Amino acid sequence: MELYNPEQALLNARREFGEHGGVAPSISRSATFTVMHPGTMPEIFNGLKGPEQGGCFLYSRHFNPTVDVLSRYLAAMEGTQSAICTASGMSAISCAVMQICKSHDHIVASESIYGGTHALFESLLPQMNIKTTFVDITNLEAVKAAITKETKVIYTETMGNPTLKIADIPALAKEAHKLDIKLMVDNTFSPLIFTPRILGADVVVYSLTKYINGASDLIAGAVCGDQSFIQELMDLHTGRVMLLGPTMDPRVAFDVLQRIPHLPIRMREHSRRGLAMAEMLKKMNIKVSYPGLPDHPQYEKAKELGNAGYGTGGILAIDCGSREKAEELMEVLQNEESFGMIAVSLGYFDTLISCSGSSTSSEIDIEDQQKMGLSPGLLRIALGYTGDLETRMKQMKRAVKKVLKR
Repeated sequence: MELYNPEQALLNARREFGEHGGVAPSISRSATFTVMHPGTMPEIFNGLKGPEQGGCFLYSRHFNPTVDVLSRYLAAMEGTQSAICTASGMSAISCAVMQICKSHDHIVASESIYGGTHALFESLLPQMNIKTTFVDITNLEAVKAAITKETKVIYTETMGNPTLKIADIPALAKEAHKLDIKLMVDNTFSPLIFTPRILGADVVVYSLTKYINGASDLIAGAVCGDQSFIQELMDLHTGRVMLLGPTMDPRVAFDVLQRIPHLPIRMREHSRRGLAMAEMLKKMNIKVSYPGLPDHPQYEKAKELGNAGYGTGGILAIDCGSREKAEELMEVLQNEESFGMIAVSLGYFDTLISCSGSSTSSEIDIEDQQKMGLSPGLLRIALGYTGDLETRMKQMKRAVKKVLKR
């Protein structure tokens, strides 16, 4: 498979300078924008003019200059024609899905996805008469068997939350495109590591809150795809992003923009620590799941599909056997070893630890959790990069010995 270099793609993107030649883009906080001639406004409302057609802006719920810069940078990184930024990852997912699916349509989705996305598919969309079949996304025969004539979307995460299953995006894209179905991929866990669009995905969604921003200080999302799809999302009459209104604040866009240049450095370090920690735990005979370990079911697939030089991420999962053991280990890691913090989310410079079944996957009922391979004692560890690695490994080793090896 042809190698893709997302860093080079970012470097090749059109550089946006600030007002008066500033090296950083300007923050345009205006809610509305002036046109120089009365005839221009109807042209904007009719889609004849816009940011890319004459540099015309209308209203910041529609397009905003600062948010537009971030969208262009993300599109360059993802290898898509265009992108649009939103107020959260869930708004990006919801708007993209509802732009494609109408009443009576059907979705085939991975059973191993974020709990909020699962709730959207299982509880909210059925109220709009849009139904979902959940499958093991790594079982291509199960995916094909779930497709019906009403299926409009195959939805997966590149790296499943929290089981870390790796989706075979080229194979899924091949099956989807045979039947004119869109493949939508959430790449939140693995920016730069995988580039879903290059692998065949039609739409790529992100929670920018996580790795891309990297500071756990804001909420944001993005949809990346073909120019025509992004234009559909922003259509003044039918666009789901335009009409549902999950507008990204330009100050948020500016903050994310400032952190994209060091995303490659951060991802490499997250991955370096992820592999080292997983290998140590494996040697201790702990049940650890990490895509960079040879015993991971999709280890070879991860190597085949991944971009060179970024590793396999900073998230690993430990099966502690029970929720009680998982909570005990979290207690020791945070309050005795100062290894990390008991908190949801990921991509932060400090380590964040959570028991997925009772937190970020709690919207999924117990039977479905078991079906997707999520045990009550599964501990998701999103490794940060503070402190030296040797010290962090010693802290983890002591905690594991105290709780899981006694």
